[in-house]
Amino acid sequence: MIETVVSVDLMVEEEIKIKKNRLAPDFLHGDEKRICIVSGMYGDELQGQYICYQIIKRIKSDFDKLTGIVDVYPSLNPMGLDSRTREIPGSGMDMNVIFPGSKSGALGEYTASCVFDDIKGADLCVDVHSSNLYIHEIPQVRINSNGADELLDYAGKIGLDMVWVHPSTSVLNGSLAYALNNVGVKAMVVESGVAYRIDQKYCNKIVDGLFAVMKDMGIWSGRVPEINPSRIVYDKDISYINAESSGIFIPEVSIFDRVGKGDTIGTIVNVITGSVEEIITAENDGIICSLRDYPVIEEGSLIARILGGEADE
Repeated sequence: MIETVVSVDLMVEEEIKIKKNRLAPDFLHGDEKRICIVSGMYGDELQGQYICYQIIKRIKSDFDKLTGIVDVYPSLNPMGLDSRTREIPGSGMDMNVIFPGSKSGALGEYTASCVFDDIKGADLCVDVHSSNLYIHEIPQVRINSNGADELLDYAGKIGLDMVWVHPSTSVLNGSLAYALNNVGVKAMVVESGVAYRIDQKYCNKIVDGLFAVMKDMGIWSGRVPEINPSRIVYDKDISYINAESSGIFIPEVSIFDRVGKGDTIGTIVNVITGSVEEIITAENDGIICSLRDYPVIEEGSLIARILGGEADE
């Protein structure tokens, strides 16, 4: 059943509506588990649109296997999606820094408050993101170190390439996952790919993982694919490579590639002089888990992240 979570009148006889699709068994007993799948926080992150579609489609095609409640919120920032911008148009506000929001606040804060209140009480919330325009990410789950013990089991069952446990000091205080965790709702972030694109292989892997989690929670009784366990990763396992010059980045590796210390990641070139400004090399052995996708580079730009340790064995 499609429900309007919040509706706000705008100028020129327009309105903003944030909707969800609630999928639930025909007869409820009152003790069903509930999972919320959230997407569209940023208008340039499109993979979540496909993931929400696939989740709803699979449930509807095998509806008798649904034994719990699945709330799907495809677009928390519908105006951003329409205008293909990350922020809320007009205000320029980043929606993922204003949770839990405020009923007496501006448009973004008010809608965030309504969404937050609607999700509260869920057993689990998964906030689906893509990366931004600049960096390509492997499929991963990100969780806050505060409460990680309770989240790791769920996160690992999604079966993505890694579960990255971030220290609480590096997590945005106003993010949806952070705010929900603070009120006792288990919440985590799924991230993969790059902005403005839909990688169906990545997305289908995430959808399979979400159904595996739903089955483990008692929300889904249908068959799910076999899920391989995720690698649990901490900040100490990740090395960052940043540019020391400006120009155009030409990569010599791809995402998931194994590299050794000293291997060439790519070059930064000067298109006017035809010269190489910098040769980017790996600082340690590991797997490329993040890679610069947008080629224009400024000094200090993130070029790649390398997942070291056991990941390259």
